[in-house]
Amino acid sequence: MQSIQSQWQTACPAHDLVPGKFVEFRLKEKAVEPEGMPLTGFVFLDNGTPRAYLNVCPHLGIELNWMPGRFMDADNLFIQCSTHGALFKPGTGECIAGPCQGDALTELDVREREGLIEVRLQD
Repeated sequence: MQSIQSQWQTACPAHDLVPGKFVEFRLKEKAVEPEGMPLTGFVFLDNGTPRAYLNVCPHLGIELNWMPGRFMDADNLFIQCSTHGALFKPGTGECIAGPCQGDALTELDVREREGLIEVRLQD
C-alpha cells in the first residue's frame, strides 16, 4: 500500500526568510497524539539553505521556543529546547545534548515556488 504524500502549503513569503530569522507557521495536518492538536513548524535559513522542522521536541512533544521566533541557544549555534535545554544541529535536527540525545527533530520538505516558501510533511 502506498502512503499518501501530504500537500504542500505556504509557510511564508520567500522575502521573509532572512539570515537569523525563524518564521513560525501552522500545518494543515493535525497531530496524532494528542489527537487533533494543531501542528506547528518553523522555517529558517541554514547557511543560505531553507530548512523547516516541526516545532516539537522529541523528548516531551512540547514546542521548542520560549518566545515567538526564538529557537537558538545563547551562542546562536544550535536550536535549543526552552524546557530542558536540549541542543539540536540546525542542518540535520540531530539532538547532540540533553534528554533526547540521539533523537532528531522532524524535518519537513521545503521548496521555493512563485515567491513563496512552501513546506510539507515527509513520508
